[in-house]
Formats: sequence, structure tokens, C-alpha cells
Amino acid sequence: MSVAPESGPRPLADGRHSTPSPQVALQVQAQRSGRPAQNIPGSSDVTDRLFIPQDYRQPQAKPASAELVQRPSTGIAQPGHLGLAMKRRNPVGVWLGLPLITLGIYTYVWYYKIHREMAEFDRRRVVPVAGPMLVLLFLSWTIVAPLVSLYNTGNRIANAQRAAGLRPTCSAGIGLLLCFVFGLASLYYQSELNKIVDSYGGPAGTEVPLRG
Repeated sequence: MSVAPESGPRPLADGRHSTPSPQVALQVQAQRSGRPAQNIPGSSDVTDRLFIPQDYRQPQAKPASAELVQRPSTGIAQPGHLGLAMKRRNPVGVWLGLPLITLGIYTYVWYYKIHREMAEFDRRRVVPVAGPMLVLLFLSWTIVAPLVSLYNTGNRIANAQRAAGLRPTCSAGIGLLLCFVFGLASLYYQSELNKIVDSYGGPAGTEVPLRG
């Protein structure tokens, strides 16, 4: 036969009496009256039978829906591709003025510099730097090698225009033909490169975003 626990003060070892907590007293009264104790704060199926004091009870688990918390997105926006702006040059000076002053040496210097600038402008593409200049310097006697190099240079300039978000207006075929017309290929190629420089408007060597 089960005996309901008393709701009055209980004697302690030192002779004092302890007063039950309000939750325990409510549970005792509910059991004596035959009413369910589920509505009593802090009660459960186990505590209704054992009458564990509130201070020693473990908190009840919350429903899974209550624990759902919207977490912030951890996605990191990837930065766009960057390149270095190229230098703007006077096409007439590249074609005639500086080569006359330097006895033709500037043509090789210019050819090297524009390939280096295109390589630094769009690092996604593999652009040879010293190779094209060496072809002009050491393989000009073959005639075919420098023509192939000039044709490939026109294609590289067109790719650089695409990277800048421009319509590729540079034609490798036109550049190759102008090579036989007073050597106008350098004037034509530099004019096409200036279109890229003018689209950004910044000084040479500054970082610029690639648009294509």
C-alpha cells in the first residue's frame, strides 16, 4: 500500500523543519484530490510519481521545432578577376618617331613591353613575354617566323579587348597585311591597345577589374 508523502514541514537532522516547495505542495494536493498534475509547472511523468524537488530536476527537452534557429549564410562572395592596367602610347611615336631616334631598337622594346602588359592585364591567359621579341630579333631572316608572331600578337590583343569587356576590333589579318604597308602593323596594334587603356582611364600599373 502506497502512502502519500506529507506536505507539512519535515524534521531535519539538526532539529529544524524544512518547508516543501510550492511545486511539491501542489503535486501532493493534486494526488490527494485525484486530479492530474501535468499542468503544474516543472512537473513530468517521473516527477509526478517521485516528487523530486524543483531544484534537483532536469529541464525538460524542448520540441525540435523550437530549437530551429535560422543560421546566417556562410557563403563568401568570390572577388572578380583583377589585372594591371596597360600603358597608353602614341601610335605614331611607336610606329615612326621612337624607332627613328633609337635606330630601330625601340621596336623590339615596344614588342616586349606590350606582351608583358597583356600578360599582367589578364593572368587567366598564358601570354608569352620575351618569346615574341626574341623571334623578331633572331628569326627575322626566316620571314615566316616574324609573320606568325605578328599574327598571334593580333589575336592576343583581341583577347585582351574581350577581357576588358570591349568588342574585339583588332584583326590579326589586318595587322599582318599592314606589316607590308610601310610597317604600319605597330601603329595599328598600338591603336587597338589604346582602346583598352581608354576604357579604364587609370594610370598604368593600377589594378583594374576584368569585365569579360
